[in-house]
Amino acid sequence: MTSFVGIDVTKTFTAAQLTGTESGKAPKIGDTYEAYDGKVYRFVKYNQGAGAIAAVIGNVVGFYAAGGVSAGQYNEVTSDVSDTAANGAGVLAGAPGNGEYGWIQVKGPATVTTALVSGGDGNALILSATTDGTLKVAAAVTDTVCAYAIDASAKIIMCAFPY
Repeated sequence: MTSFVGIDVTKTFTAAQLTGTESGKAPKIGDTYEAYDGKVYRFVKYNQGAGAIAAVIGNVVGFYAAGGVSAGQYNEVTSDVSDTAANGAGVLAGAPGNGEYGWIQVKGPATVTTALVSGGDGNALILSATTDGTLKVAAAVTDTVCAYAIDASAKIIMCAFPY
């Protein structure tokens, strides 16, 4: 793990930058960063998935699993729920292009862009399997809980994503 001071979690990087102009100055894939406010972020690669879903700041992403079948990806994420295995990864802090790199928030309070598909204050939440970039209430004991609704009407969640 690398330590960072005062980083801009909204900044994104191309693959060329990571090996060229930003080499040695940019985080490595999988690095984590804990901000002064206790929020934790993880550096990942963004994949638009088969649906070509663009990254949107504040949207939820899942671990990339082409066609919904996991190949063990844990540093590549997508907002395209059809290309996840229903495992939430985090909330986009920036808006990387397809194949670019950026930060996702994995711990702490966050305000998501898209309203919850379902759920109310205090509910355990999972990655929605029907609506790209959002969460819904956990309904089964086998659901992979990744966040909790703090104020559902204001779209405020407590991130509890794995990292």
